[in-house]
Amino acid sequence: MPRPKKRRKVCCLPVRTEFAPVGEPFHSGDAVMMTVDEYEAIRLIDHEGFNQEECAGYMNIARTTAQQIYNDARKKLSISLVEGKPLVISGGEYRLCEGNEPYCGCSGCHRHRRGRMETTEGGNQ
Repeated sequence: MPRPKKRRKVCCLPVRTEFAPVGEPFHSGDAVMMTVDEYEAIRLIDHEGFNQEECAGYMNIARTTAQQIYNDARKKLSISLVEGKPLVISGGEYRLCEGNEPYCGCSGCHRHRRGRMETTEGGNQ
């Protein structure tokens, strides 16, 4: 029996969950399905500038798991862009954060991460 998947911590749900090429009718059967945790990995690494180790720490998962989630998400993005398919963000094994972590991303991941990095670099953890 396989081990149950660990729920990945996600800061917040995406504002928009469906994307489609302009001028094309939306057909959900053709859509590329991205999970919320894959979206979070893209958000943290590509948008917020986290490295994979920081992303893994934030999501409470192993670095190799973060790398696999990120690679899967990038593959799905490339299929959507290159093949002109709609993208839908939904589902996955995740839990929303409570907003009380020292470097929580709610309303400012970048600011919180930068503050944590400066503290760590200054030796005051």
